[in-house]
Amino acid sequence: MSLGHIVLSSGRSIRLTELRMSSTYGGMLEGYPCKRINDRRVSWLQRQAERAFSSTPVHLVPPSREYPDEPAGAFGPVEVLPSVSCVGFFDSAALDPTMDGSALVVAWFQPVPEVPAGEDADLALRGIRWEELAQDYEL
Repeated sequence: MSLGHIVLSSGRSIRLTELRMSSTYGGMLEGYPCKRINDRRVSWLQRQAERAFSSTPVHLVPPSREYPDEPAGAFGPVEVLPSVSCVGFFDSAALDPTMDGSALVVAWFQPVPEVPAGEDADLALRGIRWEELAQDYEL
C-alpha cells in the first residue's frame, strides 16, 4: 500500500511507501534558528535517513531558508528552515527492465505536516532526478 503518488517533472510516477516526520526545531531548548544550527539540522536529517535505510541510496533535497526581519543574535542572522523535516521511502518501476523495481530514500523539509502527493507535492520533490539517484532491486 502506498501513502501517496507523485509524478516527477520527468514524467516518472513514484510511490511513497514510508514516511517519517518530525518538528524541525523540536527539542531546541536554547538559542535561535541560525545558519550554524540549521546546517546541523540538515546534516542530522541526512544521517538519520542513511542509518534508517542503509541499503538504499539517500537523496537530500536542499531546504529553503528564510531570513525574517529580526535582529541578529550572537550566532549571526536569524535563518529559518521549513517547520517539518521528512524522510520518505519511494519506489517506482525499475530502471533496468530485468529488475523488479527501483527505490530511493529522500530527506526534505516542508512547511506543514502533510503527505506529499500528486501535483501538490513540493516542486523540489517533483524535480528529483530519479534515473540518476535511484537504485534497482530484485524481490
